[in-house]
Amino acid sequence: MRFYNAPHRHYCGIDLHARRMYICILDADGQVRVHRNGPATPEHFLATIAAYREDLVVAVECMFTWYWLADLCAREGIAFVLGHALYMKAIHGGKAKNDKIDAHTIAVLLRGGMLPMAYVYPREMRATRDLLRRRCHFMRKRAELLTHTQNTASQYLLPTFDKKIAYKGNRTDVAERFADPEVRKSIETNLALLDQYDRLLTDLELHLTRTAKVHDVNAFYRLRSVPGIGKILALVLLYEIHDIHRFPRVQDFVSYCRLVKCAKQSDGKHYGYSGKKIGNAHLKWAFSEAAVLCLRGNPAAQRYVARLATKHGKAKALTILAHKLARAIYSMLRRGHAFDPNTFFHDPRPGAPALGTEVTASVPVEPEGRQAGRQGPAHRRAGHAAPPAEVMMATTLAD
Repeated sequence: MRFYNAPHRHYCGIDLHARRMYICILDADGQVRVHRNGPATPEHFLATIAAYREDLVVAVECMFTWYWLADLCAREGIAFVLGHALYMKAIHGGKAKNDKIDAHTIAVLLRGGMLPMAYVYPREMRATRDLLRRRCHFMRKRAELLTHTQNTASQYLLPTFDKKIAYKGNRTDVAERFADPEVRKSIETNLALLDQYDRLLTDLELHLTRTAKVHDVNAFYRLRSVPGIGKILALVLLYEIHDIHRFPRVQDFVSYCRLVKCAKQSDGKHYGYSGKKIGNAHLKWAFSEAAVLCLRGNPAAQRYVARLATKHGKAKALTILAHKLARAIYSMLRRGHAFDPNTFFHDPRPGAPALGTEVTASVPVEPEGRQAGRQGPAHRRAGHAAPPAEVMMATTLAD
């Protein structure tokens, strides 16, 4: 957690909404100079702060409406701070809450050097990052449609699909399997939506790949040198991280990626872990998928996970691999070098097999759900439920 503590003559806290904004301005002595509500427009904002623009800093809570205000402050040369919403709530909770109180609270925290900061993502890459997140949302919806189609077949005791219905050419006779006209209509709706998603996702991925080569082509190809990271995962990592130098330590980076547990301790006693939801959920997902995809056709990775699974279990072994991948990518982006499998998968034990030797361990190296995902989103063995949507997405990320 980082706090903004630079001194200024005036401190402006804003409780920002889609159509309204409550502005509170304090001077260096803490006296309230402005405290009023108004429309959320650039004209109203600039008119309100006009008398206090000399050495002014503006702070707003990190909500979905902050983009335009950050861009406006950048154009006008006004210092802008984005407050971390979750940490702000923990620092300054109160019995009463309204827009007027919230604006004053933000200004007070800003003046006192107690405003926890969130990262102000740069304008030139922000839209591409949001488009990537939108693409992942569409992939989850597509996977849900595939899962629903398979589960519907199980509901009516129909035989499993012989081919992977994730591919359009294998979906021609799927609806005819269902005798009930209402059920058939539901499946036909699924198939029509799947066709639309396929066309949309193909176009999005082509556009995103071209855009990435404009922003940082070297980092893009360095990320692709990691086993299991294809075009899409490389794009997600590139745009969610943006600038690796904003993380002074590798520990800060893996914490931001939600790959470490934060212990709760008091008076020497341990009370479990907390904070697992604090950080970037998109990076958590990307590294978890990369850990699974890293195992495909990679004897060294399979051997590494199999060794960990004997001690920690299959699920935790994959979590450890995801954490190790995050640390390696941090080093790659900081130092500007490509992935080195000899260093990453080095086994210091005497008599360990050489890199590239096929793994012969009897311990499965992937969870059962992930194994199902490897065979394609539509594949499902008889007697087993369809894999969840997140698992089914993994098959599309290795391209």
